[in-house]
Amino acid sequence: MSQTFDYDVVFIGAGHGAFDGAPALTAAGKTVAFIEEDKVGGTCPNWGCNAKIILEAPAKAVQTAKQSDGVIAGDTHIDWPTAMKRKQEIINGFAPAIQGAMESVGVDFIFGHASFVDAHTLQVGDRKVTADKIVIATGQHSHRLDLPGKEFLHDSKDFLSIPVVPKKMVIIGAGFIGLEAASIMRAAGSQVTVIMRDQQALPAFNRDYTEELLKALAKQGVLFIKNTTVEKIEQNGSSYSISTNTGSFPADYILDATGRIPNTDGLNLAELGIKYDHKGIEVNEFLQTAVSNIYASGDVIKKDVPKLTPTATFESQYIVSHILGEEKEAINYPAIGENLFTTPRLAQAGVTVDEAKAHPDQFDIIEQDVMDDWYRLVDFEQAGKRSLIYNKEKQLVGVIELSDKAEDVVNALLPAIEFGYTPAQIKRLVTIFPSIGYSALDNLQ
Repeated sequence: MSQTFDYDVVFIGAGHGAFDGAPALTAAGKTVAFIEEDKVGGTCPNWGCNAKIILEAPAKAVQTAKQSDGVIAGDTHIDWPTAMKRKQEIINGFAPAIQGAMESVGVDFIFGHASFVDAHTLQVGDRKVTADKIVIATGQHSHRLDLPGKEFLHDSKDFLSIPVVPKKMVIIGAGFIGLEAASIMRAAGSQVTVIMRDQQALPAFNRDYTEELLKALAKQGVLFIKNTTVEKIEQNGSSYSISTNTGSFPADYILDATGRIPNTDGLNLAELGIKYDHKGIEVNEFLQTAVSNIYASGDVIKKDVPKLTPTATFESQYIVSHILGEEKEAINYPAIGENLFTTPRLAQAGVTVDEAKAHPDQFDIIEQDVMDDWYRLVDFEQAGKRSLIYNKEKQLVGVIELSDKAEDVVNALLPAIEFGYTPAQIKRLVTIFPSIGYSALDNLQ
């Protein structure tokens, strides 16, 4: 243990922005602690990615059955209480497993809210904890609309534990959370209405693709109300009325999916001169804040790259390498795959279509109909499209796909994008046939 401080490194938060990197510190002989005020593991294992995908799996199965033209026969439906019980049984093991794994390599856990006293000291309840290096990995929480009747709104954490399928569900917001929830609940039998403040959903994705996604969800029965602002919510017995500038909408359950906000409250950052705003904490190219021994990791960072679990993992591991002196270069983010877990999926990585169109002297775009590939008929796909972006040396630099298997396609192509495979190198990949990985690589041009 350090002679000056309680710990060599303290992480504020025990999510992916912390636990994916910390074991390398203790392996190098460093003393490490996590300060956590909620549940070990953070949002993703407990109230985010993991819980969502467990509930989404039966929703996708139901939609596949509907697309099967009678091949999958009978009354295919989701038994929601059983699905919810299964989800809870699976995720209940994550937090103790993560804590146990960290403790087994020497990480200490301190529970409570942390706030900075100075650059090396944190107040946690009535205890002061000191460290040479401190990593802020506090993540984000759901934004909540401030309007009359806001007490009737639910956030994504509430939604992922919803006990019954509401007859009528209104979702405010058409981002990742809103559209994924819409896809799941429509498959579960709810009448779903999505209220959109603007004309376009998912601005990080090409508009042609997002419009096709909305059309696919609308075909399944999701109603989209665009250019609409919610003004107030009133309770009518056991249901609700949502008043907007374009009309009134009834609901039995209302999901506020209007975004997420970095967890910076109560950290006392301003007193240390650490800059932050509603988008997160400002960091330099080494993920250091304005106070050089204090880093930030994960979704709490103000950044242009997608705020995703794998991004937080990458940052956590980079910070640890920088602290240990193994990494002296600025962080160099790889191509990052992102995916919307709706049915169909929408996934992308690398150079976007919009970027390629803005620089025709640098990039070429190849458009493909995924249904030209016979393999898509195996799992009853009915429609989809893909754009491949190449540089002038014929190397794949970007992809976007809308299909039932889009996430697997992007994952299959990600190494080619990140490592700059040449056409000759791609030809040397002898993959498993028949499979979506083979299909994805075989359709490169």
